[in-house]
Amino acid sequence: MYNHMLDTFIAVADCGSFTKAAERLYISPTAVMKQMNALEKELDLVLMERTPSGIGLTPAGSVIYRDAKFIMDYSQKSVASARAAMHLCDTTFCVGTSLLNPAKPFMDLWYRVSQDFPEYKLHLVPFEDNHEGILYEIEQLGRKFDFLIGVCDSKAWLSLCNFLPLGRYKKMIAVSREHRLAGRPSISIEDLYGETLMMVKPGDSSINDNLRKDLSTHHPEIQIEDTPQFYDMSVFNRCAETDQVLLTLECWQEVHPGLVSIPVEWEYSIPYGLLYSLDAEGDVVRFVEAVKEISLPNLF
Repeated sequence: MYNHMLDTFIAVADCGSFTKAAERLYISPTAVMKQMNALEKELDLVLMERTPSGIGLTPAGSVIYRDAKFIMDYSQKSVASARAAMHLCDTTFCVGTSLLNPAKPFMDLWYRVSQDFPEYKLHLVPFEDNHEGILYEIEQLGRKFDFLIGVCDSKAWLSLCNFLPLGRYKKMIAVSREHRLAGRPSISIEDLYGETLMMVKPGDSSINDNLRKDLSTHHPEIQIEDTPQFYDMSVFNRCAETDQVLLTLECWQEVHPGLVSIPVEWEYSIPYGLLYSLDAEGDVVRFVEAVKEISLPNLF
């Protein structure tokens, strides 16, 4: 953090003697003098002068002595703070949070196992539910954050992270508050006849693909419109601004204030759970093992 020859300089100034400074530092007087010559050469300053009573400081030396003491103290405090920060980093779980993948379920889970991690704190790391960038965010597990918690049936997601299922969410539909179905407490599939149902394009989710196949085969009266592979706010906005129906989840009922979510009389659901790095180790793995040992009610 600073030039260690300043330690020798301070010792000489305090002792008033090369010999006494050498004794304090457990080095030879010659080594002390060589360091002082080197320091003066490096700084291009005369710091010391011999006097009848010993080694004295020049005006320049007095300034360097004063500031060197400050530098030494500040450096020690800086190193101590850095070590404390390192310790905090080593004892902090970073948890990703977004509108569609909120951290609250993790908090509910955390309070059930936190007694096994008494020194640990949680740090929430926000990220955007952008359908073009969500895979990058999933790749950041183990770097940007230790955990995410959310729904997951995506082949692309599962290729980038580990997933510990915690439960399931029912698939529902969402409509604008002005839609003809908005006041219904629940609907049947037949109630969707004549509607356009927005859902993710096929190929990434086996559950969505099975639902799409079921609707296309047995309910062709329902038109299907593809959305981006992953939902973001633009998808919910489109539903709110049109007369279309959006395939959604029970955990997303409060995502958009302009939409109403309605249960459907079907058995389709999707798993939610804990996402973490493929190469996770240490306390992340220990946390996952602790979660596996507890009972897992629906946490959302």
